[in-house]
Amino acid sequence: MQRRKFLKNAAAASAAFSIVPSHVLGKNHVAPSDTLYVGAFGVGGRGHGVIQGLANTGKVKFVSFCDVDDRRAQGTYEQFPDVKRYKDFRKVYDKHLKDIDAVMVATPDHTHATIALPFMREKKHAYVEKPLTHNIHEARLMTKVAAENGIVTQMGNQGASSDDSRIAREWVESGIIGKIHTIECWTNRPVWPQGVPVPVEKQRVPKGLDWDLWLGPAAMRDYNEAYLPFKWRGWWDFGTGALGDMGCHIMETPFSVLDLGYPTEAEASCTTVWVGDFIEADYSPSCPPSSKIHLKFEHDFHGDIALNWYDGGLMPDLPDELKDGEQFGDGSGGTVMYGDKGILVCDTYSRNARLLPSDMMDLFKAPEAKYPRVPDSMNGHIANFVNGCINGDSTSSDFAKAGPLTETVLMGNLAVKAYQYKVLQEGKKPGDWAPYDYPGRRKLLWDGENMKITNYDKANEWVSRAYRKGWELT
Repeated sequence: MQRRKFLKNAAAASAAFSIVPSHVLGKNHVAPSDTLYVGAFGVGGRGHGVIQGLANTGKVKFVSFCDVDDRRAQGTYEQFPDVKRYKDFRKVYDKHLKDIDAVMVATPDHTHATIALPFMREKKHAYVEKPLTHNIHEARLMTKVAAENGIVTQMGNQGASSDDSRIAREWVESGIIGKIHTIECWTNRPVWPQGVPVPVEKQRVPKGLDWDLWLGPAAMRDYNEAYLPFKWRGWWDFGTGALGDMGCHIMETPFSVLDLGYPTEAEASCTTVWVGDFIEADYSPSCPPSSKIHLKFEHDFHGDIALNWYDGGLMPDLPDELKDGEQFGDGSGGTVMYGDKGILVCDTYSRNARLLPSDMMDLFKAPEAKYPRVPDSMNGHIANFVNGCINGDSTSSDFAKAGPLTETVLMGNLAVKAYQYKVLQEGKKPGDWAPYDYPGRRKLLWDGENMKITNYDKANEWVSRAYRKGWELT
């Protein structure tokens, strides 16, 4: 089916048959099948791990696997040889819409919304890897469509289902660290190249890869190994950089603890790349090698909260309360919340909540558990989604929560893009000394409800993206 016709039919076919999950009919009702029938998209790499988690629940049957790259998908295909295989997600829609209860999407960031939305509009539940989408507009749209169709959703930021996330919230609500004014979040990413030139060499597309389908809504270009299999994360057309990769994991802690809404402002600074003596590179299609991002939130109880993000080897200042030899976060990153009475530290994925100074832990009596825990810590986040589809259990990172969290992460990236944006001065050329102006290097003011930067209109171009003809979202 052609892309335009596919989107039109997807919007019009809302009366199509779908299996009714048991929670729709009441938790005590035994549905015709309490097996969840899943169509999976992007089944290599991280997708293989999610598929394994779904299979481990014992409640999932796979209807179809879809991946544009046979090489990456090989391990999954070998493990589940009887599942039907496709390269084009539209063929799954055409042939298996009536057979599927839910979709799992673990493709590169730029195709999450493209693949998930048509199925969501047909009331198919959706598990989508983090970040939920490639841009803010897509995140808002995914959140809206999920709510309109009453489907069960989950973003793949597994820390949201951990006991640790709930423990951190219970501790903060106990008042032990007082009112929070500053949050520091950091990651060891990127662990792939960033701040690099656009490849110009045309290489042969590897056997088994459909390059046109892999590009999806992104502009056509020649294949180059600089993009695959994992390095796509460092290119704005496909990925969302270090912040997009880990922000939905690490920022999830303060987002869940404090019920943060939309940020009101964002500001960034990034590494400058030099290609010669006094010659600045213009590698703006690539995410920067490192960045620091400042976000501001207004909170009804805590007041103004500053959230600072660091990546690419940058780190927040070590607290004075940290004793010599004590670890600050873990090797992958962490979160620190500063209150007017104390400090709370968490590792990546909300793990290992602890107070600073560490002596406070000897005196602190943890409050009783207030928020329900998700069972099965090894596979809890995925099982939480499956149980939500079958039994109506609440999910830990449904799109009502994951959408705004993703928007917050992508708001930080919008500030990075504004910082990177450069304009040649009149009479200057690349390679001259200081040839550029940087009009986006400012504090961006964000109207979250209306999804708009109010003080720098150029940045509003990056709230969405340019979609390749035939791949537009509706």
